[in-house]
Amino acid sequence: MTPLLEVADLSIGFGSAPPVVQGVSFSVMPGETLALVGESGSGKTLTCRSVLRILPGSAQLRSGSIRFGRENKVQDLLTLPERQMRAIRGNHISMIFQEPMRSLSPLHRIGNQVSEVLKLHRSKSGPKSSSDARKQVLETFEQVGFADPERVFRAYPFELSGGMRQRAMIAMAMVAKPDLLIADEPTTALDVTTQAQVLGLIKDLQRATGMAVILVTHDLGVVANMAEKVVVMHKGSVMESGPAASVLGAPKHGYTRKLFAAAPMIPTVAAPAAPVQHDDLILDMQHVSKTYQVRAGGWKAPIKVHACVDVNLSLPRGRTLAVVGESGSGKTTCARIALGAEQPDAGSRVLFRGRGTDEALPVHAMDRAQRTKFQRSAQMVFQDPYSSLSPRMRIQAALTEPMEIHGLGTRAERREKAAEMLRWVGLSPDMLGRFPHAFSGGQRQRLSIARALTLDPQLLVCDEPTSALDVSVQDQILTLLEDLQQRTGLSYLFISHDLAVVSRIADEVAVMRQGVIVEQAPPDTLFYSPQHPYTQALIAAQPEPDLSRPIDLALVAKGAGAPATWPEMFRFVGTDAPALVEVNPGHQVRCHV
Repeated sequence: MTPLLEVADLSIGFGSAPPVVQGVSFSVMPGETLALVGESGSGKTLTCRSVLRILPGSAQLRSGSIRFGRENKVQDLLTLPERQMRAIRGNHISMIFQEPMRSLSPLHRIGNQVSEVLKLHRSKSGPKSSSDARKQVLETFEQVGFADPERVFRAYPFELSGGMRQRAMIAMAMVAKPDLLIADEPTTALDVTTQAQVLGLIKDLQRATGMAVILVTHDLGVVANMAEKVVVMHKGSVMESGPAASVLGAPKHGYTRKLFAAAPMIPTVAAPAAPVQHDDLILDMQHVSKTYQVRAGGWKAPIKVHACVDVNLSLPRGRTLAVVGESGSGKTTCARIALGAEQPDAGSRVLFRGRGTDEALPVHAMDRAQRTKFQRSAQMVFQDPYSSLSPRMRIQAALTEPMEIHGLGTRAERREKAAEMLRWVGLSPDMLGRFPHAFSGGQRQRLSIARALTLDPQLLVCDEPTSALDVSVQDQILTLLEDLQQRTGLSYLFISHDLAVVSRIADEVAVMRQGVIVEQAPPDTLFYSPQHPYTQALIAAQPEPDLSRPIDLALVAKGAGAPATWPEMFRFVGTDAPALVEVNPGHQVRCHV
């Protein structure tokens, strides 16, 4: 059988430097899923972009061929005229990009951008009218997990969360039902339940249309659930390739074994843990609620969205409290309220108790002096290391700016402090003169942590700090956070959707759904005996790098779906939720008694 895509001896370089992709070869059969696995900078994305001939302008194809097509019509994409290549892009080969905000136009509505794909490729799969296009796009939106497809169709990219923008990108790539789908980290920004649904959707489309998939990922759990064939890349070369069962079951190359060792996993055997003591609290959130008004369109009254509903969270000093849940569950809103960056509804209280004082300060009712002191004590590490650093500021300026704002030290002392922070996060002080673009994603996340540490904070709010990182860099960042906590006594409010990461770093986990805490316990207790259907769905949706432990899509659909499918004791309507009930010491579940 002829391969649908065959890449042979592909080499790509920049200028006179040695090639960054060298001698890469692989093939993809119709209906097959091939996973390209490796760290950031291994050449995975460049290899895939060469298939569509959308390499950066300075990149040079130095050798190789890329043959695409069925038996009756096989073409070398590298020699094809541009006009014919345009007919292939989007129509026969689609690509899901890793950075949805860079791939979506900020000036156009989401629905119009996805509909444009059908209009451009009308000959293959496009409908005959705008109303047909709208209907097909709304069906695709529903397939990729949008709760309100009509609202998303009318929305602009800035009105959606990161995970929702990634879902829109997936819908755009899949709406034309291509022969080959290139998915570049398609689920990196998605929560585990949506990720499971999207992976299931891609599999369903493959069965229905015979579509082949090249899956670029660093998540070995996703590879185990999706791929028939695996290609492991490192520094532009193929280290190991073969059937998924062979590569995942018995990796031969040392680099592949290293990737497996770095992958976080939910413990297979856990036991109830001792409850966390809440006697010395650094942060106490009491009855926190936050309601937004969202425009409904036309003359309709604005819609009220309850981002947080009666949230109670307490963080003991020197410990880590993790908040997990899907995109849009209210995790980041809670984090912003904890830092005073968002004003909660009336009746909410957020108290912060600094080191060496018995006085608990209300975060949203501080005077100017208290606010300045609090901002030094509480810092945030953002999810996206690319946008949280100014591309126009050298690293020295980015790290010394917080100290300048707070009037700390002389210029020389600030520079020395910045150099010290770089050493703390495993980077060299020689890097102070560089700009952010000279660093990898993992290095930028280290820089974001270094900047947050320059003011010697007591509380660090980490909003998905490892979600965009490959497994080896993620392991380094988690090790760094653990080391810093032991060294300085830092307290962490850790926002995540990755339960494997949470199981490693958290002392206590709060599970959040649609603004409500549905279950809370130490991680070992939570994984040993999850009570709420939604918690069970999150655990079932976590992909494991083990072929014998596939994602249970049925359990995910039940727990992440409508509460009407849940047992009676867990059902409630709107904001009329039952209280959290302690089922065991330190283990609380929201249910009717």
